[in-house]
Amino acid sequence: MSSSERVALITGAGSGIGQHSAWALGEAGYDLVLAGRRQDALEQTAADAKGVQTLVVPTDVGDPEAVDSLFSKVLERFGRLDVLFNNAGMGAPAIPLEELTFEQWSAVVGVNLTGAFLCTQAAFRLMKSQDPHGGRIINNGSVSAQMPRPFSAPYTATKHAITGLTKATSLDGREHDIACGQIDIGNAATNMTQRMTDGVPQANGTKMVEPRMDVKCVSDAVVHMASLPLDANILFMTVMATNMPYVGRG
Repeated sequence: MSSSERVALITGAGSGIGQHSAWALGEAGYDLVLAGRRQDALEQTAADAKGVQTLVVPTDVGDPEAVDSLFSKVLERFGRLDVLFNNAGMGAPAIPLEELTFEQWSAVVGVNLTGAFLCTQAAFRLMKSQDPHGGRIINNGSVSAQMPRPFSAPYTATKHAITGLTKATSLDGREHDIACGQIDIGNAATNMTQRMTDGVPQANGTKMVEPRMDVKCVSDAVVHMASLPLDANILFMTVMATNMPYVGRG
């Protein structure tokens, strides 16, 4: 069982927003379950999380059996789950829509959408049965849940779908004290956005260097969402680099 009163599970915890959010949640007193594809990266995240218990579980979130195993290990180790951060995600190559393969499309759907659904479903089962019952689910939506970039059909479609999943989860969770919200992030300074410092395609056909923001702005926001009492919820939050070309994109 946990020495902490609160337990958070972060998917995609081996790098970027997931890693920084895990550290921030640990600093806020949460014991951590770290899920992702690469064990070495997850172990590095765990090594830098000080003063809390950590559980590293390499997981393919798009695999139902792997997700079931993940949540079984959460229950066995900690006995409960208070926060799920559905953060795992991937994109497809930035190429014209008609050139995308079915395999590229399916890979993005499998991680971004199916993975979030499977983890949400497993979290519901655990949060409904634990005592005290309830908990919070936070979905990483991205500003692509609101507006596309050029050549981003798989990523944009799945992130729009996450918005629907967030709303449905929030509705279905009411009677079980399960809150669900979504954080839409724009241009956090991680390896994923490094290419923006060299210029990325814009809707008008040009390329431009885009501003980025400190990823700590995101991890602090995740902790704020996670730490609210269950009778309060941030349904949607957008955290973005102030001057990025998002408002008016297209």
